[in-house]
Amino acid sequence: MFASPEKRNLLVCLLLALITLALYNPVTHHPFVNYDDDRYVTENPHVRQGLTPGTVAWALTSTEQANWHPLTWMSHALDASLFRLNPAGHHLTSMLLHVGNVIMLFLTLVGSTRRLGPSLFVAALFAVHPINVESVAWVAERKNVLCAFFFLLALWAYGRFVRKPHWTRYLAVVALFAAGLASKPMVITLPFVLLLMDYWPLMRVRTAHAIGHGGNSGTDSPQLAWSKLALEKVPLLVLSAASAVITLHAQRTGGAMRSTEQFTFGARIANAIFAYAMYLWKMIWPAHLAPLYPHFGKALAAWQVSLAVLVLIIITAAAIKFRTRRYLLVGWLWFLGTLVPVIGLVQVGDAAMADRYAYIPLIGIFVMVAFGAADLAEAAGLGGWPAAAAAAWLIALAFAAHRQIDYWQNNQALWSHALAVTQNNFIAEDNLGGALILEGKEDEARAHFEAASRINPNDPMSHTNLGAYFQTHHQMRKAIEQYQAAIAVTSDSGLLAQIYANLGAAQEELGEDAAAHGDFMHSLRLNENQFNAWLGLGLLAEKRGDLPEAIANLSRSIAIQPSAQAYLELGRTLERVGRPVDALGAYQQALEVSPDLTEAQQAIEALRRQKR
Repeated sequence: MFASPEKRNLLVCLLLALITLALYNPVTHHPFVNYDDDRYVTENPHVRQGLTPGTVAWALTSTEQANWHPLTWMSHALDASLFRLNPAGHHLTSMLLHVGNVIMLFLTLVGSTRRLGPSLFVAALFAVHPINVESVAWVAERKNVLCAFFFLLALWAYGRFVRKPHWTRYLAVVALFAAGLASKPMVITLPFVLLLMDYWPLMRVRTAHAIGHGGNSGTDSPQLAWSKLALEKVPLLVLSAASAVITLHAQRTGGAMRSTEQFTFGARIANAIFAYAMYLWKMIWPAHLAPLYPHFGKALAAWQVSLAVLVLIIITAAAIKFRTRRYLLVGWLWFLGTLVPVIGLVQVGDAAMADRYAYIPLIGIFVMVAFGAADLAEAAGLGGWPAAAAAAWLIALAFAAHRQIDYWQNNQALWSHALAVTQNNFIAEDNLGGALILEGKEDEARAHFEAASRINPNDPMSHTNLGAYFQTHHQMRKAIEQYQAAIAVTSDSGLLAQIYANLGAAQEELGEDAAAHGDFMHSLRLNENQFNAWLGLGLLAEKRGDLPEAIANLSRSIAIQPSAQAYLELGRTLERVGRPVDALGAYQQALEVSPDLTEAQQAIEALRRQKR
């Protein structure tokens, strides 16, 4: 039918790309969400300035957001250069990376197995499965699709190395692995995955028996002992070890790592076992998906963990029993192994599991399903019926994914759905409250903040949000009480910087200028780019008559993140020092940020009257 396998593969890649683009096109019409998109893009001053030498230098050394992922930062900064803060462009990049991942997965499998049908089915499952929506539709998860891109490129490059070993080809694998680690450290398991590929489909492992079933190898490389294959991976293992050390340091210093007092080791083991089973269930029945699933702590019932253990044992036993079908054991170990970094034995954050964590691991299960079904159908002589069943399943998954994409169309839809499908989700309560604040529904928002605080009294965000609510309602003592409660329960330096800036603003409002100054300075020691701390220092300087310092501090705040208030105060200060033209420009900038700001409108009119 095709002149060559290369032309056939090209057409298949185009088909996969078109299907994936058609499914995910709606995300380009979605906004940023109020869950880390601010920290990664919209309120990150380094990213907002675009891809500059200064941004690159910062990205290479920063452990902001409790991770070292410089290529992720550079990716966001490049988008800021190209699209500014238009979310459509940022979503487009994530979507195109997912398309690239789908294509690379297909090319890697078809090149190493020489089996078109199962390889296409694996790639199609990966393209349309609803559990992958989170990684693509959430801008802050750029790191997930980006690291997977380099991970899959490394697998493809490894296949090239095996077909024709040469140090330059091996160096390409190392470089791609390093790029993956610099995007997100989850791909730390690549050396383990390459050993699995040596067993199947590359068939490089010397065994006492003949090569088992599972498809023809796409290589003619000699078979080697496990020890030699492991030795071949040593440079990659060195990178894995270095990444592990850097990541643990970043997560510990960033306040993301949870102690054994918060989550005991027994609770972590139970949650890990249950999470493995839940990922499998969500692969089969992808319903009730949410951006965050709260950790169960000690609340998991013994029967739930026992049932999960039984499921894992049965599948493991089956993979071993039918080990001549090598893809079964490889796929199962791929799933188990690649989830280890995020399964919760080292607990980071408050989630029990996350859809995004399954982006790479479920490839192993897709391989088991696709190649197993193909072999069963061939043995049973079922003809074209398996293809029809596969197509029906893919269509059903695509409809479910389309529905899941819709939940990301705005914050209220996203977090209302999360609350509907999870229990005791204090983070969803916080974020739904934040979404309601943006819509001016402050009393409704307060109810959600209070619900979050009831669910988890040690949740710093609910205290912070309640503090902001009281502050905007001029109840400064209550606001200060909430901010102090938040400070007592978090070690997140980024959040603390924000809290101290808000606390300083509340104290300044009460006339407690010395305490306010101390809190603003504390905020800046934690984060020198905390824009509202500079704003607060500018207001204090203006109040005591130090107008040059006020102008400098207000200008610094605007340079980091322009705000209507900062422009308004800068205009007033510039008027006081006799610079009416510059003041007029500041007021006009304030109106560009907030067109309904009456104080700026009145100040502009006053200046124009003076000119007459």
